[in-house]
Amino acid sequence: MTLPALSRSKIDLFLNCPRCFWLDVRAKIRQPPGFPFNLNNAVDHLLKNEFDRYRGGTTVPPRLQREGLALIPAAHRELPKWRHNFTGVRVEHAPTGLTVYGAIDDLWTDARGNHYVVDYKATAKKDEVTLDAEWQDAYKRQVEFYQWLLRQHRVKVADRAWFVYANGVKDEAPFDDVLRFRTKLIPYDGDASWVEPTLREVADCLAMKQPPAPAPECVFCDYVARASAIG
Repeated sequence: MTLPALSRSKIDLFLNCPRCFWLDVRAKIRQPPGFPFNLNNAVDHLLKNEFDRYRGGTTVPPRLQREGLALIPAAHRELPKWRHNFTGVRVEHAPTGLTVYGAIDDLWTDARGNHYVVDYKATAKKDEVTLDAEWQDAYKRQVEFYQWLLRQHRVKVADRAWFVYANGVKDEAPFDDVLRFRTKLIPYDGDASWVEPTLREVADCLAMKQPPAPAPECVFCDYVARASAIG
């Protein structure tokens, strides 16, 4: 069986529920799609525009200067491809025969040639944004997977990654067709040691003739099981 290239989100699907992953990749039976995050995508686009103005130069962007960071947006020749959703940073993993990829938001560099994975996030909440919620573990795995991919391309990648987290302001100010944000830079020190063993588990899962058991906490599998019991 010829397998498609697996995106970072497919790997995360496997970690959430191997059965849903097998059904998606092997049987082409996919979970119902979620709603598109058009406002989040707009914030991504605007942040890329902001940092692209300083890409390849020697000037630290003002947003980073305010945080005391001597980092510059990287001008790697592969960056346009690495940022594209359907190409991304692509790796052929020889031990398993899998091809995996992920599209990064940005890459910063320091004076010593270290590269830092950067991910943009957007939300609108009353509390200050953090990475403390359990569901945000997926965000952490995301940047760790990107770090692993880039290292396979011999990019000198720091363990530290950065989240540029924009939080929509909800107050008494008039709208006037303007959305306002408070943006916070959050550091995260990644550990990508889980990637290699996970890829081996993914390969083993896809080699199965029948789908594996569902994850106990999978709401999709639980819905199907309960609906089947009624019908």
